[in-house]
Amino acid sequence: MSKLRILYVASEINPFLQTSEVADLVRKLPQAMQERGMEIRILVPRFGLINERKNRLHEVVRLSGINIAVGEEEKPLVIKVASIPNAKLQVYFIDNEDYFHRKSVFYDKQNNFYEDNDERAIFFCKGVIETVKKLGWAPDIVHCNDWMTSLIPMYIKTTYKNDPIFQNTKTVFTVYNNSFEHKFNGDLINKVKMLDIDDSMLSNLESGDFEGFIKIGIEYSDAVIQTGEGLDKGVAKLFKTIPNNKKIDITDKTDGYLETYYNLYNELVG
Repeated sequence: MSKLRILYVASEINPFLQTSEVADLVRKLPQAMQERGMEIRILVPRFGLINERKNRLHEVVRLSGINIAVGEEEKPLVIKVASIPNAKLQVYFIDNEDYFHRKSVFYDKQNNFYEDNDERAIFFCKGVIETVKKLGWAPDIVHCNDWMTSLIPMYIKTTYKNDPIFQNTKTVFTVYNNSFEHKFNGDLINKVKMLDIDDSMLSNLESGDFEGFIKIGIEYSDAVIQTGEGLDKGVAKLFKTIPNNKKIDITDKTDGYLETYYNLYNELVG
């Protein structure tokens, strides 16, 4: 079996930040796959709760400096990197002063969902793809975790489908029970758009809600994983509509579950 290249994309990872089960899985899974001979990269947002000094983050100047378009605006992309203690794994952090320097993740101190969380997700997804391009590292698998990463499978299947870095890439999307009640305004479609994407391809996002993001991730990915018990009713219903050859249930975290991922990655590339 050739050495697979796997890119993990998530909203959080231990030990830098943990607000949900995402952080644990994205900590364990890359190391387990690396130990099985795979080549790994990890990209997450640099939320303001992450202490740069304590975690020894430093800017990667050669990767920074790109501008990312979100609707009519362009925002500068800054890339930082740190190593996971006691593991031979590096984590790349997507940063931008406007989007990620708040001392909270998705909700403010009054527990209000940030109105621009859609823009933060769009910036993050586009920033991940541009960073991987600049690395010149072609992933066999891009494993996206949770709603914030859900646009990546679509971008890879459309705008970047002929890019040498992504033309053979398969995508995996894991659904978690991290739903929110907020609905984004009608501008969402225009913000998300890129080259080779028309309105009809974004119909799942017209609802402007959590379910819309999950639907778009499901639609464009090559495999969809349910990993947590007690999914939101709407998402659980969605999961039932996915073709059987595309969905995988890994809610059971007993010893063999890491092998399930290993086999899935190899099957997708094979």
